[in-house]
Amino acid sequence: MQTARSARRPRFRELTPVEMRALLGEQRVGRLAFAWRGHVDVRPIHYVFDGAAIYLRTAPGTKLLALRHSPWVAFEVDDVRDTYDWRSVVVHGTVYAVRARGTAAQRALRRRAVDLLRAIEPDALTADDPVRGRDVVLRLDIDRMTGRIAAVG
Repeated sequence: MQTARSARRPRFRELTPVEMRALLGEQRVGRLAFAWRGHVDVRPIHYVFDGAAIYLRTAPGTKLLALRHSPWVAFEVDDVRDTYDWRSVVVHGTVYAVRARGTAAQRALRRRAVDLLRAIEPDALTADDPVRGRDVVLRLDIDRMTGRIAAVG
């Protein structure tokens, strides 16, 4: 018999790969964790997920310097509705700049990344961009991914 108290107890479980990919596809802001000069930092960042990789954009600065020095990162995305009603995915992988110049394959990847980013912000990387100066496009290749969900009941 379920009591009122047991009905409030949270249950936790691992997300399936399909659920993890769905959460990555639903959200638009994640948290990028990286190491820099002996410290770990975490920064919120806009992103888009294409089903295989994560594309981010940023401005030149400390974060970009840190990522060039040490490209191994963790990236967290969540959907929190209440204390025990949430989903979270943590990705570990390698991040690198997607350049506008280079080989034909590199240019094609940049065009694809920009198209994906414009699907969530049509003026991204244009003169009308609401966050001008964030013209560095990064790709996060996923090495491993874990996810959890909490629910009451």
